[in-house]
Amino acid sequence: MNLQASFEGVQIAIDSLRADKVRAFLTILGIGIGVATVTGMGAIMNGVQGGINADLEAIGPRNFVVTRFDRTKVTLLSHGPAWRGTPKMKMSEVAQLAELPSVASVTPATFATVTARAGSRELTGISVQAMGHEWTGYTLGDFVEGRNYLPSDMQRAAPVAVITEELARRAFGEGRPAVGRQLRLDGDLFTVLGVYRPKPNFFQGGTPTWVAVPTTSALKYLHADDDFLEFWVVPAPGYTQAQAMDEVTAAMRVMRRLKPNQDNNFALIRQEAFADLIGNITGAIRLVMMVLSSIGLMVGGVGVVGIMLISVTERTREIGVRKALGARRGEILWQFMVEAITLTSIGGVFGLMFGGGGALLLSKLTPVPATVPLMSVAVALGMAVLTGIAAGIYPAAKAARMDPVVALRYE
Repeated sequence: MNLQASFEGVQIAIDSLRADKVRAFLTILGIGIGVATVTGMGAIMNGVQGGINADLEAIGPRNFVVTRFDRTKVTLLSHGPAWRGTPKMKMSEVAQLAELPSVASVTPATFATVTARAGSRELTGISVQAMGHEWTGYTLGDFVEGRNYLPSDMQRAAPVAVITEELARRAFGEGRPAVGRQLRLDGDLFTVLGVYRPKPNFFQGGTPTWVAVPTTSALKYLHADDDFLEFWVVPAPGYTQAQAMDEVTAAMRVMRRLKPNQDNNFALIRQEAFADLIGNITGAIRLVMMVLSSIGLMVGGVGVVGIMLISVTERTREIGVRKALGARRGEILWQFMVEAITLTSIGGVFGLMFGGGGALLLSKLTPVPATVPLMSVAVALGMAVLTGIAAGIYPAAKAARMDPVVALRYE
């Protein structure tokens, strides 16, 4: 009997949609928005987290960073600069760390923002990535022209640079060679040694227009911010990340003359810590997503209550006839509950299609490999069904409690 009532409820719900298309559209819209939010945001968060993890894996999961402070633990409630009380990282520390048996390479890195000029062309807000010559191991891509700068350029703070393909086009013109030409960065002339095409990743939005220079050159000519100078460390083959981190920690404490009872005035950050930080951020965004989708589902739920109450009123005589023929309260309740769930499920399917389509479009137009996880599909459809149950229970109970005599007299 319940199976038959279920089919009847589905058919009646579809007939209700056809009878008043505007009312049905508004009802489905609220449910669809909530479900699309769950699906779309779930796909984006899944893609972003997966893509970042893939980028971190590509540049070396065993690598770690030596910094002035642990920026993965900075909070909005911090009072004053996060590095307060800690000395700056020094270029003199790089050479000693690089000599450790457990360390394959140490790349000092910082940044600056400059105005670039090439002839009459001026480009403002250009990012400078000040790094050692090993930077290509961290910023994946290919040279399309020229070469990288050398360790000797780092040692003598040579004014040389590698620029991205987009910056070369904007500075020197489409299709024109850039290698050997000079680019003025904040008034100082730098010779372009190479043109680089970085692979798309989550750490650089849009078309990248940056310039890479030796760290020593950035500190000498461009007044790069040495407050944020850090060392990117690659463990040597045959050593684990933990062994390299222990040896680097010991060396740093010796260089800084820290006593055994003194805390480290520097920080070591594993690659996994960045992934954990992203996971925490995406978790917060997922919470916001749930709140937003709940609002959409509440709006849709109110619409379902309205359309179901109208349906109960319009079919009062039908309910009276069914009760007179022996239908029990549970059967009437079940029929209207199925109808409400059908309405919200249709909205859920449309929302799922819209959210999934948006994720597919995003993956085609951006580097974000947005994919709809099965868990998001299950949660979205589950929320649609629960909304139908919550919104349909009052109208269904009202129909089930009707007096058959009064219902049969209804005009």
